[in-house]
Parts: sequence; structure tokens; C-alpha cells
Amino acid sequence: QVQLVESGGGLVQPGGSLRLSCAASGISFSMYTMRWYRQAPGKQRELVAGITSGGRTNYADSVKGRFTISRDNAKNTVYLQMNSLKPEDTAVYYCNADLPVVHSNYWGQGTQVTVSS
Repeated sequence: QVQLVESGGGLVQPGGSLRLSCAASGISFSMYTMRWYRQAPGKQRELVAGITSGGRTNYADSVKGRFTISRDNAKNTVYLQMNSLKPEDTAVYYCNADLPVVHSNYWGQGTQVTVSS
């Protein structure tokens, strides 16, 4: 059974930091491209950051220079370090595991991030 379990969300003031974690089980984690998406109320889900099995990363323009995605294959975990948080970063953040060659794509349940004073 595949599980992606996010953690680390919460309430933070503008300018603050959070680190999200996504622990995966039931998949060959090191083979998967891992991505973080977010969805704010009334908006479509959007890609925040991704990291390939080889460690190549990409970011949405809105988070470049503030967020860092990383992975620890020994722990089957992907992280999202979020710095200089803004109110517009408020959203539910979702972890996604993707391996198109075997038509596998999985989602976590999401973790709420609220940036507010």
C-alpha cells in the first residue's frame, strides 16, 4: 500500500520559515520524481517545486530564491524548506510522487500552511 504522509505545516508570521516533510512508503522512492503542489482557497492546485530521481530541481517563479526542495532517499523523504514566507503562500501543500514510465502517480493528504500576523 502506497502512502505519502506530509507533516510540518502550521501557522507562521510573514517572513518566517517552515520545513515540510513527506514520508513515502510502498514505492521505490529513489526512482520517483517528487513534487510539492499547493492549493489556496478558491484557486487551482499549482506546482511549487519538483526534484527528479537524479536530484534536478525546478521551482515556480513565485517561490524561487525562497523555497528549497530536497530529498533523502535513505529516509524515503522529500522536504520543502520555506523561507521568507508571505501571506500569499497560505495554502494546503500536497506531496506528489510520479513515475510516468510505469504510470504511477500518488498524492499525499496535504498539510495546511497559514502565513498571517
